[in-house]
Amino acid sequence: MIVLVLKYLTPKGFRGITFFPFVFIVDKEDKSDVVFLNHEKIHIRQQLELLLLLFFIWYGIEFLIRWRQYGDRHTAYRNISFEREAYANEKTLNYLQERPFWRFLHYLKKKKPAN
Repeated sequence: MIVLVLKYLTPKGFRGITFFPFVFIVDKEDKSDVVFLNHEKIHIRQQLELLLLLFFIWYGIEFLIRWRQYGDRHTAYRNISFEREAYANEKTLNYLQERPFWRFLHYLKKKKPAN
C-alpha cells in the first residue's frame, strides 16, 4: 500500500480513496491513523479479490442500487457492501489475517441502514 497526500484526487467530503496499490488522502495526519489505514487496507484486499475492474464496476452499480433504495447518497455509500465490511472491521487491526475470502458478500444482506 502506497499512501500519497493528494487532496485534489480525493472526492470532497472524504478523507481518502483507494485505487490499488495507492491510497490518496487529504490530510497527512491520516498517514499515522492506524484505524483509517486498516479501513483502506480492507478495500485493497477487496479490490485484489475482484481483480480491480470488477470491484469498481460492482461498487458503482451497488451505489446506484443503494441510492435508489435509500434515497440519500451518504446512506447509499455507507451501505455498499464493501464499505459496510470496512467500517465494521476497521478497528480490528488483525482482521485481514483472519478474513475469509470474499467476506464482503456477507454484507450484501439488507439490514438497517448504516448512517
